[in-house]
Amino acid sequence: MAIDIIRRKVGKGIIQSNQSGFSTLYRLVDLFVVTLMYFFVLVANGFGIDASTLVLLFVSIISYMLFAEALDIYRSWRTASSLEMIKTVSSVWLLTASVTITFAYFMYWLVPYGNSVILSWLSAAGLSLLGWRIVFREILHVQRKSGHNTRSAVIIGATPSGYSLANQMDDNEYLGIKFKGFYDDRAPDRLPHELQHQIHGNVNDAIALAKSNEVDYIYLSMPMSAEKRIMHILNLCSDTTATVYIIPNFFIYNLINARWQNIGSVQTLSVFDTPFQGGSDVLKRAEDIVFSSLILCLIALPMLIIALAVKLTSPGPAIFKQTRYGLDGKPITIYKFRSMSTQDNGNKVDQATKNDPRITRLGAFLRRTSLDELPQFINVLQGRMSIVGPRPHAVAHNEEYRKLIEGYMLRHKVRPGITGWAQINGYRGETETINKMVKRVEYDLDYIHRWSVWLDIKIILATAFKGFVSKNAY
Repeated sequence: MAIDIIRRKVGKGIIQSNQSGFSTLYRLVDLFVVTLMYFFVLVANGFGIDASTLVLLFVSIISYMLFAEALDIYRSWRTASSLEMIKTVSSVWLLTASVTITFAYFMYWLVPYGNSVILSWLSAAGLSLLGWRIVFREILHVQRKSGHNTRSAVIIGATPSGYSLANQMDDNEYLGIKFKGFYDDRAPDRLPHELQHQIHGNVNDAIALAKSNEVDYIYLSMPMSAEKRIMHILNLCSDTTATVYIIPNFFIYNLINARWQNIGSVQTLSVFDTPFQGGSDVLKRAEDIVFSSLILCLIALPMLIIALAVKLTSPGPAIFKQTRYGLDGKPITIYKFRSMSTQDNGNKVDQATKNDPRITRLGAFLRRTSLDELPQFINVLQGRMSIVGPRPHAVAHNEEYRKLIEGYMLRHKVRPGITGWAQINGYRGETETINKMVKRVEYDLDYIHRWSVWLDIKIILATAFKGFVSKNAY
């Protein structure tokens, strides 16, 4: 029996989405737009089209396609907001522009024109990529609101998840899905109160509509424990041409980047997984290498000055090395400027507190301004850390908190970061109560769940403007 299992929790997107039927068209139009804008800007600036002028275009197109696939911009956007689409496409082009500019800077002898031409082209192409998508999306929305390119749907099973789905279909006309009602075999007194008067019939009535081609989509919203009942309804649906979706209630669990996986002919669903697999992992690593390289170039001299200051103001090494848990909970060595007179790296590590006597006078300033963490950009370049991710804790703290906080070790499904979602939301520095650590872990898991390049950029910008100095960092 062939069924289409729903691949997205409504409004959440926590399971990989399927590709749009327009995906091939979108790819071709993107290539055409980027190339057309490139030729247009070259000709407008008096340059001819030859092999020497095509090198940068080739680099940019390859980069764009890799980033586009990694961020899945060719998925179906039918149920997503325009803002979400704009953010994703902008992120892809911003990353492409970064690679293009970096290539042009280091391989300048391969680029026979100046920076003004490159920036003009990148700006024109970026606006064009967004522009044609917005126009095409609006055309589709108008068509669907006018009754064209629409689909009709029913929901079998009057449950809260089904009710949420119905509201989404009713509130978003641009989806082009006409909701035709709930169907359930249960007596009214067994139904949720808000749905008791919204039942249009029983399961057989829904199947009859599908058989008469009055329904395109059937959504099954039933507890997964009702396996026999679901199989019976699926058998009935197999005698229709309707597309059938299941809304499984395992979404009651806190799934972390759930995705389908085939092992031979058996399909499994991961419950706790990392967002960085395949193209996403390459994208995240490329992001870290580019940004950490640029930042290290800018901070090399300040780091040298800080290292000398640490060495001259207190005895001991300038760099403090500590073992912490990294990706998949494996031990890594991280670097910091030494800010204390002692170097704890054993089975018991006391968190720094206010007026901690171990902290040197210079160390207090370094910790308060986060300058002590600058050497960690070297860790990022080494691949031990990321610029954005959950902050790494001392091994002793990990062993303590993993026993106290449910899901604590899931924060190690990604590389630890120099800054993170928890830090810009106020959970930085000392966690003197268990509740503060719980909140930090909640933000860390939320970051893993929601990760995108756009979110990374948002965190980096927030850190740059408000995250370096904190009253909680001792």
